Amino acid sequence: MDELSITFRAIAEPEPGERFQTRFGEAWPTYRRWYLRDGDGARPSYAEARRMLHEHMPELVPAWSRLVELAGGGDLAARMLALYDPPPLVSGCSQAVLGGGGASVLVRNYDFDPALLEGVIGLTALRGQGVIGMSDCLWGLLDGMNESGLAVSLAFGGRRATGAGFGVSLVLRYLLETCTTTAQAVRTLERLPVQGAYNLTLLDRSGEAATAYLAADRRPLVAPTRAATNHQRAVEWPEHARATRTLERERRLRALLGEREEAAIAAFLAPPLHTTAYADGFGTLYTAVHRPADGAVEYLWPGAAWRQSFAAFEEGTRMIALSPAPLRAAA
Repeated sequence: MDELSITFRAIAEPEPGERFQTRFGEAWPTYRRWYLRDGDGARPSYAEARRMLHEHMPELVPAWSRLVELAGGGDLAARMLALYDPPPLVSGCSQAVLGGGGASVLVRNYDFDPALLEGVIGLTALRGQGVIGMSDCLWGLLDGMNESGLAVSLAFGGRRATGAGFGVSLVLRYLLETCTTTAQAVRTLERLPVQGAYNLTLLDRSGEAATAYLAADRRPLVAPTRAATNHQRAVEWPEHARATRTLERERRLRALLGEREEAAIAAFLAPPLHTTAYADGFGTLYTAVHRPADGAVEYLWPGAAWRQSFAAFEEGTRMIALSPAPLRAAA
């Protein structure tokens, strides 16, 4: 397999405007195909999507309405952007809270198909509070942090069960727009319908950490767990667990919890946490280190780094080469 590359872009647009409109125009053909992959009838109506947003995430309705306007006001775009009951996605990911107290950091690897990553690091302020995060579905988030110091990342939960609920990337956006602490985020998750199984690891500025195991068919399970991969309290999808080595990665994460921060973060850039299985749609696309105490996020790749913060957000682009060659395990 030839070497791959991804262009990452950092964009500061506090309120949706021309830059979102440009991104929508570029990405809409791909998102339209994805959203309709099971047929139009498999997706909720505009009325249902709007009603669910108003019922469960009313704070996001003004931003959603503006996004729909910028997208041209079409019914289909409005439904997709509501991210209620979209087509489900299965990914990998490893995440852990390292350190203790106010010096804790949330580190995550995002493992997915490189062709399906937006690669946009956004600085927004949809409701006045700054949020830095990796974009998904144009305004959802794969991981991120707000100015209050709440950081959240997601990993697929390793279960097949799905149901009517919000796409998880919009759930992350909602948490970072409306919550300031881990405890508040956990209370919010207890009332939100989610579409599938996902593990959300949370950390706030005080150092309080938790992992919420979300599912469409049962109530959230919340534990003070500081590491999560792609299963929940037990393996329920053995084939996926073997393919993604979720148990092996979880053991590695747990072993890192007592390590020095520098060494532990370096381990995210080596096997088994870092994978080069890009042809199988399960390669590590980036590592993110969220530092609530500093209001900063570092994006890392083998041989490259890009630091962003609320105090100094650097717009621009970085082209990152993704080598399909196996990496050497960390010592």
